[in-house]
Amino acid sequence: MPKQQFKAESKRLLDLMINSIYTHKDIFLREIISNASDALDKLCYLSLTDGGVGLSRGDFGIDISIDAETRTIKISDNGIGMSKEDLEANLGTIAKSGSLAFKADMADSADAKASDAPIDIIGQFGVGFYSSFMVADSVQVISRAYGSSEAYLWASDGVDGYTITPAERDAAGTDVIITVKADTADEDYGRFLLPYTVERLIKQYSDYIRYPIRMEKQVSQERDVAVSQDETSGTTSPTITEITVLNSMVPIWQRGKSELTEDDYVAFYRDKFFDNQKPLRWAHVDAEGAVSYKALLYIPAKAGYDYFTREYKKGLSLYSSGVLIMEHCEDLLPEHFRFVRGVVDSPDLSLNISREILQHSRELKTIAANIEKKVKSELQNMLNNDREQYDVFYDAFGIQLKYGVAADFGRQKELLQDLLMFRSSNGDTLTTLAEYVERMGGEQNSIYYATGDSVARIAMLPQTELLRDKGYEILYFTDEVDEFAAQMIGSYKEKQFKSANSDDLDIASDDERSALDEQAEQSKDLLVFVKEALGGRVADVRLSAKLKSHAACLTASGGLSFEMEKYLKNVQPDAGAKAERMLELNAEHAIFAKLGELYAAEPDIARKYAEVLYNQAALMAGLELDDPVGYSALLFELL
Repeated sequence: MPKQQFKAESKRLLDLMINSIYTHKDIFLREIISNASDALDKLCYLSLTDGGVGLSRGDFGIDISIDAETRTIKISDNGIGMSKEDLEANLGTIAKSGSLAFKADMADSADAKASDAPIDIIGQFGVGFYSSFMVADSVQVISRAYGSSEAYLWASDGVDGYTITPAERDAAGTDVIITVKADTADEDYGRFLLPYTVERLIKQYSDYIRYPIRMEKQVSQERDVAVSQDETSGTTSPTITEITVLNSMVPIWQRGKSELTEDDYVAFYRDKFFDNQKPLRWAHVDAEGAVSYKALLYIPAKAGYDYFTREYKKGLSLYSSGVLIMEHCEDLLPEHFRFVRGVVDSPDLSLNISREILQHSRELKTIAANIEKKVKSELQNMLNNDREQYDVFYDAFGIQLKYGVAADFGRQKELLQDLLMFRSSNGDTLTTLAEYVERMGGEQNSIYYATGDSVARIAMLPQTELLRDKGYEILYFTDEVDEFAAQMIGSYKEKQFKSANSDDLDIASDDERSALDEQAEQSKDLLVFVKEALGGRVADVRLSAKLKSHAACLTASGGLSFEMEKYLKNVQPDAGAKAERMLELNAEHAIFAKLGELYAAEPDIARKYAEVLYNQAALMAGLELDDPVGYSALLFELL
């Protein structure tokens, strides 16, 4: 019989379906199995009110068989089936979905309105079937509708239309027979005819379809003595055909919490995410409301080998009614919680015409926002109630939280700031900002911090000496992001962050300030002389209110600190970012008195002393010297 043409500008649209909407050939099997699951759902739903179905839920299933010689894959179900009109409407019209129409009809029925049972139909857009043409030369669909004695064959090569002819089928249901394309230089289509490939794809995409997916396998019989004797005489071991169920059907997150043990949760995590370490925490979420979803979230104990590389893929595995939509849905996790592993399953997600193309819908945003709150809650609970465990987490992922605070101009600081911890002068343990503020004395108005490559180096900075002498705790910022995070937070519980390098640490008394101002006025000419001797390398030279035992130090004026300068030089070496330098001199130090004498008697020698003070201060600040060789020569000369 002559072929009928696809409706809806079929040739052009079908080409779009095959080559543009679907980007991975592997998913054709997922789409066909999802359609079979829909057909089973429909008949299973009817069986609740129609005793004539004669099948219980346990009788439903999907069968797969492979014939390598004919290069065919057959997917069969005993679901509701399709009539000739259904085949014409659903397969002859691209983007026509029988599942969507069925769901709408049943939702309006009296039985559905009286029942609390959800109508869960996976496919609602009617194009998944056409993904089979990515791997098929031709596709045949043999189907018999429930309640009918007639079956029909729909056949197409995906280009020139289709035919519908009478066929034979023993019972209601559908067979989809895919004839796989011949291999090419660029594509190994034959891999889809290998049982282990089919098994892998089902495990990956359709493991949680709620009906058994069965496949015939050839297996060796149990060896007995007779067989062993046959083998020694060269007889081959006999084989039998075994039906194997390939999917687990009920995912762990769909089971009640009371049914699961710690071992169940840990085993799933290890199998799913290939981590041999036990996760620190997990959360099993069952949310109902405007958006219904189930989720299983894990906080790992350590970062994976690729976590800090570009190859790492963040995101949660996203399912819709047990069918994998994407392995890493980035939209479900914010960057600051990218370490979380887990799954989300929702029947309410708005899927586009391909399950690969997920709309940025209100439902997805709602789920993502709820997951963010849940992760924050779990981390806060760990911090408050299991500090040892939180220390393990923070050692692995604390820097991620810091970057989260620093990103987007501090947009997430309120969410994350209570989770941050730092080393400090208070002891060897990490401290939170809340704990720091709680330990502050009544006279302390700021949260003091100092930056450096290590705790040991920070503790030796001359700028921190007076703070420690007054008993003020100092946060030690050793990560390059720490100071950026502090600037984004600005203040915590009405206490401003203040660097030990700050122009004014706000710790001097009025009398001390007056005395320093008087000394500065008396030494004004000397300070101007030192500034001129350094030839513009410093913005100013002044007497210090923070030095005790050291003769000099460098501080940064303005918004850019020395640590920020180093960081920006690494990431943007051509930008020329440079902090404004202030040389502070200790008026109580013997070297300052000697400098004054040389300035009055031997100004040329005094200039050399100014060079030494500046370069020594730069070294203590961890800065590179402008001319290390010249400085060494100067030291040798003075020595």
